[in-house]
Formats: sequence, C-alpha cells, structure tokens
Amino acid sequence: AIVGVLVAASIIALVLSLVKIEDVTLPPTVKYGMVFDAGSSHTSLFVYKWDSDKENDTGVVSQTLSCDVQGQGISSYANDPLKAGDSLRECLDEALKAVPAAKWRDAPAYLGATAGMRLLREQNSSAADRVLAEVAKTMQEYPVAFKGAHILTGEEEGAYGWITINYLLGSFTKYSPKAHTWVRPEAANIFGALDLGGASTQISFMPEGSVINWNEASKFTLYGYDYNIYTHSYLCYGQNEMLKRLAKGLIAVRGELVDHPCYPKDYNETISLSSFRTSPCTNQSDPRLALSDRNVTLEGRGNASGCLAAVKKLFNFSACGQSQDCTFDGVYQPPVRGQFIAFSAFYHNFKFLNLTEGQSLAAVRETIEHFCTRSWKDLSSSYPKENPERLPKYCANANYILTLLLDAYKFNETSWNNINFQMKVGSADIGWVLGYMLNLTNMIPAEAPVWVKGHIPSLWAAAVAFIILTLALALAALLL
Repeated sequence: AIVGVLVAASIIALVLSLVKIEDVTLPPTVKYGMVFDAGSSHTSLFVYKWDSDKENDTGVVSQTLSCDVQGQGISSYANDPLKAGDSLRECLDEALKAVPAAKWRDAPAYLGATAGMRLLREQNSSAADRVLAEVAKTMQEYPVAFKGAHILTGEEEGAYGWITINYLLGSFTKYSPKAHTWVRPEAANIFGALDLGGASTQISFMPEGSVINWNEASKFTLYGYDYNIYTHSYLCYGQNEMLKRLAKGLIAVRGELVDHPCYPKDYNETISLSSFRTSPCTNQSDPRLALSDRNVTLEGRGNASGCLAAVKKLFNFSACGQSQDCTFDGVYQPPVRGQFIAFSAFYHNFKFLNLTEGQSLAAVRETIEHFCTRSWKDLSSSYPKENPERLPKYCANANYILTLLLDAYKFNETSWNNINFQMKVGSADIGWVLGYMLNLTNMIPAEAPVWVKGHIPSLWAAAVAFIILTLALALAALLL
C-alpha cells in the first residue's frame, strides 16, 4: 500500500512538471491627472485618466470630469489674489470625488493660464506673480501631486488645441479590434485648429511643405510619430479685447455721444473711459482720446455694412503689402490647408446665430447682415433667455469672425467649407487642455507591464482532474 502511495505521488509530481507555464500580464493600472484652464473670462477644471502602460510613450487619455469655476478668470483678482486661490476650491473638491482616494497622491495637477494672465503680466508682472502664487498655494493644500501653475505662451495654447482636436478625431491613433491595440490610421487626416478666446486668438495647422519661418513652428512627438506645425497667437485679438478696441476707436473719432454701428438700433450702453486703462490692449496713449473718468454713451445704429467697416479698421492689413504669406501686422503665415475645426467663441457665436455646417459663405453673410439690422426690442423679445449684456454684441462678433477668417487667415469661397464649427467630440471638450495633458504624459514614466507566472487554464484543469483521480486510487489501495 505504501509503495502504491509513493508511486501515485511520483506520478502527480511528474504531471505537474509537464504542465506548461506561461507569462501572464496583469491589467495596467489607471492613472489620473487634472488641469485647470485659467482663461481670460473664466476658469474650468478637467480631470483625465489613462492606462499606465502608454502607447509609444503617450497616454491614451479620456476625460472623466469638467467643472466650471464660479466667477471670472483669475486675472480679474489682481487686486485680491486670495480670492483667485479660493475660487478653485469647489472644483478641486469635485475632482477628489472623481478620482479614487488611493490615486490622489499620484495624480499630477496643473494650472495653465492663458491670454488674460499674459495681459496682466504685461501690465503688472508682480500682480500676476501674486495671483499665480495664491492659486499654487491653494492647489498644494490638496492631496494631489501639484506640478505647477504657469502662464502658457500663445503658441503653446494654439499647439495644444491642435493636439486635442486631432487626438479626439482619431488622427493620431485608433483602437484596432483585430490587433487588440492602438494603431496609427493609414493616410491619417490631420485637422487644423482655430481658437477664439476672450483676449487672444490662435491658428494652428500643418502647412504644405516645411514652415519657412521657424519662429512660428512647433514640433511634437506623439505616439511614435513626429509632427511639425505652423501656429501663431494674436494677443489683443480675442473677442472681449476686440470689443473694447472697437469701442475705443469709435469714441476717439466721434466724441462723447457715439454712434455704434454694430449695436442694435435703440440700444444704448454707457461706459467709463477709465475702463480702457484696465488692459494693455486699450491703454496706449491716443492724442484724440483723453483717458479721463468721464462717461460716454454708445448708441446702437444697427448698420451692418458700417459695422463690418469699423471692425476691419482694427487690423493693419497694409503691413503685409502684396505678400500672400501674411495675415496682418506683417505676420507670416503659409496658405491654409486641409480641414479645420473652429471652437470656443467661433463655435458659440455661430451656434447662437443658427449657422449650420455646409452653409455657403453667401448664406452666412446674409444671415449676419439680417441679424445686424434687427432692433433691440425685436432681439430682446426673441431671445428672452440670452444674457442682455451679451446679446447686443453678436453682430460685432460675427463680423469680426468673418474678417479674421477671410481677410486675415485668407480662407475663400471654396476653403470656407473646410471649416467645421464644433465644441465637443463625443463627451470630451475641445480646447488646449487635453492636448496639454497628452503632451505632459510623455513626461510621466510609463509603468512596465507586471508579469506573473500562470498556468494555461485547460492544461491546469486536466492536471487537477488527474491528481484527484490518482489520490482516489491511492486511497482505495490503502483501504484494500
């Protein structure tokens, strides 16, 4: 009987040694990151996640939360920096709910400030530093891996918006069910990016051939491929700063009671000349305009052609001469090429005016011209839910967009149809923030796959069945 048990044990050991062992990878851990978009008029927080085993050194990132900070942009707190930090707390609390507690300490957190803070730094660098110090102090109080609060350059803002668009539209990488992995699409369609904010506007795209002026070029390596794009940012050409510059130009020419061709007929707005001192875009000395504290009344005239003419005066097109590779103010730009996504204020203005994809340029112009001739009574009754401070400005905004796209960037009747106005792809927001996070994931080390020794399930099941049978026979032998 003892001999029988020993023989059975030997057989069991032999079977186990023959069962094939293979390396098995455990599922990758999930990483989280968060970025504040501190714009000129408001701040938003976005939370992203990605698998730790990155694809060619770049994380495959998805958005899990967006949170709008209450109040204006952080640059508005120049005289009370403590409030800039406190304004972030509500969204930081929301972010901690969206990220598992075990991941908090490893979640990198960034704040990127854009044109509003660029203007504040130009006007008062010490005030800008104090605002950044306070938002950094607040973020450091939270159990996350704070990585810094910085002011982005205009070119960084434009380039990161370009990355976001092409990532969301699958130009860089797509998941292949056959290969069970992420692959680069063949003949990938690379989109250009058009961004219009409150204080600046950006254009970014891949030109045909190489970029001649390397001051306007940005280079990236994403998912194992190199990209070289043209990008330029125009400070003081954002929507809000444009409106201030437009009003200042009208006042300088016409005095205290001013006809405003872009405002609806019978609409009046009173502004103080001291408001022009709050921005470097309108603070330049003008011999025709004494910057006092007196008030000026802007009277709407609803003049569509007069509005377009006034808006065009904001650009210095003569600085380009006869050059075709130039926008305005003597800025170099290669010819626009390919499809473009226009987002932020581009999108919001055209959505309000009910301008749809595929409309001809002639139809767009007709819609804008008709809107500009409507009276204030007509508009306010037709759009009762619209902010009454924003409603009178859509005529100026729309004419500004047309001038920027057609006269400055040089889109034409044909290439106009290559512009798509949108703000989301799926559940993700279009903007510079996701591109920023994607680029930063190149700086976050990828985790090597965790390998463990595991048995092939079918062979292991057969081995277990054989062991049980052998033990049963051995027990029967002992009993006999």
